Amino acid sequence: MYKTGRLLLFVLGIISFSLFSCHSNKSSEESQSGSATFKTPASIASFDADSAYVFVQKQVDFGPRIPNTPAHAQCAAWLIAKMKSYCDSVTIQRTKVSTHGNTYDCINIIGHFNPGNTTRILVLAHWDTRPFADAVPATAHEHFDGADDGGSGVADILEIARQLHIKKTTIGVDLFLTDVEDAGINGDDNSWGLGTQYWANQAKASGYHAQYGILLDMVGGKGSHFYREGFTKQFAGPQSLMVWNMGNSIGHSDYFRYNDLGGVEITDDHSFVNQIAGIPTMDIIALQGNGDFMPWHHTVNDNMKIIDKNTLKAVGQTVLQVLYDNPSY
Repeated sequence: MYKTGRLLLFVLGIISFSLFSCHSNKSSEESQSGSATFKTPASIASFDADSAYVFVQKQVDFGPRIPNTPAHAQCAAWLIAKMKSYCDSVTIQRTKVSTHGNTYDCINIIGHFNPGNTTRILVLAHWDTRPFADAVPATAHEHFDGADDGGSGVADILEIARQLHIKKTTIGVDLFLTDVEDAGINGDDNSWGLGTQYWANQAKASGYHAQYGILLDMVGGKGSHFYREGFTKQFAGPQSLMVWNMGNSIGHSDYFRYNDLGGVEITDDHSFVNQIAGIPTMDIIALQGNGDFMPWHHTVNDNMKIIDKNTLKAVGQTVLQVLYDNPSY
């Protein structure tokens, strides 16, 4: 966000201030929920929230995964080994990326299922940790665990990979752990998502394409809600509505909200997948009802105390259902 760092939040035009009931999750878009046909949840592998929680804890145990540090290198080795144990094949992209005079070792990790299938869905999350807790000036030079911001999305992807290893899908799936997302400078969009920018340029050059992409960012915090922000609606409107409808249809309506946040737009990894690789990609990211980020974002409070297995499950099971069903939209 513009005000807090790696995610840039813009309020465009005049925001209409609407009062939503705390129990309301209604929108005119709900009338479109019949556009996708879903199987019963029983036909799909069950996302294990306990397993995902352990995956978050393991990342945190390495320490902050700040690029160019031993913890970053150690966590990369562990992530690569886990992905290789689950996926049909794994691609590792090692490069150096630079911004504002800083150069970082970047390690992108992409796991593939059914690599020969041309019908593909991309799921991604960043695994690095921001180098400083700068949302609060007093802690601007301190490190933080990144349990939710980074850890939760990666944990959900690892558990998704584990489930896909047990029960294969009929389509191709690419699980992308992107690096050096969180080292940017406020006010400079292109200083964020450096690993994704590198990947997107490579993907475009190689002709890679997916039907759509699903970005998981801050998907494990207590009391989280997920709204479709502006870039998600602009670039992946029907695809994201299908995913939100899916989450609602399997019992996670308290998490996947239809409320309109006005002009809130977030520059995140999905922005570069959309704009560079041309793949319609949504952002499942926790936001407050006023469009702000969760209170622990880029603070020292982003630790295991705020991780909720129910939130991990709501997002992970929804994505699994999409990957197995591959519904039309």
